[in-house]
Amino acid sequence: MPKMKTKSSAKKRFRVRPGGTVKRGHAFKRHILTKKTTKNKRHLRGITAVHETNMASMAQMLPFAGL
Repeated sequence: MPKMKTKSSAKKRFRVRPGGTVKRGHAFKRHILTKKTTKNKRHLRGITAVHETNMASMAQMLPFAGL
């Protein structure tokens, strides 16, 4: 059997909180910001949790995270 490996892209983008939820950053904040409104950019600040419907794929990408 091959070794189980953590997806390198997932380990850079997600962190598992003690309660079992996964935190992530917002998308659409990197470039082409001139046409986005100030309100839109403000709401993209900070972090949010990964939705529960995506937790199965998170557990697959991060097998050692205890999800």
